[in-house]
Amino acid sequence: MLLEADILPGRGFNTWQIRAYIPGKGITDLIAAPSLTNAAALMTGGDNDFRGNESFKNGGAILIPYANRIRGKFDEKLRTIETAVSGKTIKLPANWKGKNPGAEPHAMHGLLLDQPVEITRRAADENAATLEAIWQKPFGNQWPGSARVVFQASLNAKAFTLRVAVVNTGSDPLPIGIGWHPYFNIVSGDRRQAKLKIPTNTRALVDNYDNVFPTGITEPVAGSKFDFRQARTMNDQFLDDCFFDIIRDAGGAAVAEIHDPAAHFAIKVTSTSPSVKAYQCYAPPDKPFIVLEPQFNIGDPFNRAVWKDRDTGVVTLAPGREVTYDASVELVGI
Repeated sequence: MLLEADILPGRGFNTWQIRAYIPGKGITDLIAAPSLTNAAALMTGGDNDFRGNESFKNGGAILIPYANRIRGKFDEKLRTIETAVSGKTIKLPANWKGKNPGAEPHAMHGLLLDQPVEITRRAADENAATLEAIWQKPFGNQWPGSARVVFQASLNAKAFTLRVAVVNTGSDPLPIGIGWHPYFNIVSGDRRQAKLKIPTNTRALVDNYDNVFPTGITEPVAGSKFDFRQARTMNDQFLDDCFFDIIRDAGGAAVAEIHDPAAHFAIKVTSTSPSVKAYQCYAPPDKPFIVLEPQFNIGDPFNRAVWKDRDTGVVTLAPGREVTYDASVELVGI
């Protein structure tokens, strides 16, 4: 049974924590994140928190107007990359790079991470609660076009649901990618026995697990160690992979799962948005969490040198048009 959720309006409506009552475990944190007091100490805007990086290292950050990585020409002085998005040259914050010597700085996980949103509605009774907010000045001059972005988080005993709606308020087409980046705890603490289910047919290959830059090569997951179409034990397998060609259920939803057999429950991560085309999964074997991210786009989605004419999942909104994103979390016994 879900009990409560912590949302950070000062940090892009980050879902910092979801708590549940689990038989045999009691009140349990489902999300890997420090306390709110410790969060404030991390989120200083300093070098480690450049452009809100601490927001996607913990909790559940909303990624918009792009999820994952974008490469471009690096400007060390400005700490930006220059790249082309929908035919327009823009500069994005170079807020991430790999740990290896010579790793290439790049843009990571959107422009919302350190941005405040305005709460517009609160509602709660004994059965459910809802929080709504609006991002007043999306993207600034760092993205082509303008938008209105509205957020909603809803909680009841059965499910937590996050919704994001984007309307193109400008006169030009608006490219949009949206994702969510929740760190789900393996409550038992035993990552090896955890099982993962991601109902997709294809994986995007990357150059290595330090850069994690897509190569443009894809492969079917069938018969490989990346075949998670049915729940499969993780053991010591490392993942930082993008899975796509989603196999949707009879109702058209994309449903992925994290099983914790030792704790006798599973987390279902569902999206009903037809624009969700991929799941990114980050799962280091030495950490008791799995990051499972339903998102619109695959990595480096505007890089035509890599992807050629492939549909990379970016939604292009005509003026006045809207796109919505949703993701929900439920608990099931196993």
